[in-house]
Amino acid sequence: MVQVDGKLPNLALMKIASYHQNKGDNVEWWVGPLFDYHRVYASKIFKFSDWPILPEGAIVGGTGIDWRNRLPEDIDRCLPWDSWWLYPRFNKHLGFSELGCRFKCSFCVVPQKEGRPRESSSIKDLLTNPMGEDRLILLDDDFFGQPNWEAKCKEIIALGLKVCFSQGLNIRVITKKQAAYLVKINFRNISFTGKQVTFAWDQYRDKKLIENGFKRCVEAGIKPYQMQFFVLIGYDTTEEQDLERVNILREWGCDPFVMAYDRDSQYQRDFQRWVNHRAIFKTVDFSEYARSRRK
Repeated sequence: MVQVDGKLPNLALMKIASYHQNKGDNVEWWVGPLFDYHRVYASKIFKFSDWPILPEGAIVGGTGIDWRNRLPEDIDRCLPWDSWWLYPRFNKHLGFSELGCRFKCSFCVVPQKEGRPRESSSIKDLLTNPMGEDRLILLDDDFFGQPNWEAKCKEIIALGLKVCFSQGLNIRVITKKQAAYLVKINFRNISFTGKQVTFAWDQYRDKKLIENGFKRCVEAGIKPYQMQFFVLIGYDTTEEQDLERVNILREWGCDPFVMAYDRDSQYQRDFQRWVNHRAIFKTVDFSEYARSRRK
């Protein structure tokens, strides 16, 4: 197995490992080209990440290669949970309770890859990691977009789970009822060190929708400092619009987290570093930071 990128356990590799274990094969992490393996699988999530030097004939896949590729059916139906031994230090549960998204944002492959929102699993069925305890990372594309979101919320609350909505929730269309349920959920950041829920402000034109959703969440009882916002820059916004969005979020008391669309852009790299380094963001203007970077 070769996990090219990504910090979370790779469910596709776990399914592949489970498939080969069930056949009686020995499975392990690939340790380099000097060792001879019958078969090597590599998974790549992001297009921008670098490839290792793989042996000829390695089987490669993942969204970073082509979002249209799929695991063979006989592998895809294998449960990944037999392969938690691949990640002995990972101490959370992980998985999808939902797949797909209601929207068709042009910068995102999810609608094309997964289609409309649909149920993937119950919450209880995702609690498979022997080290997970009460911590669950949901990888859902559009949690509140699934028809049975309310039942999923009730299940999370009844099980007493700490939950990280790692891909973010859509604050543009969040309802009062959904915000009220979110308050009852023990949401956490990705490291489970603080109480924080993630949303996104990807396009400047959604300013009014974002503001309305923010007010809805605050009225329900979520504190502004408990909200993090992914902020996409460099796709269809100007530098002035990028700065305006992060400053508005700062004024609201929320945490912006910038994601650069073009990592080759010096401006986007600088802006991302400035915002995501909290101590610098709170004390130095971007113009001053950019000047010091150029020097």
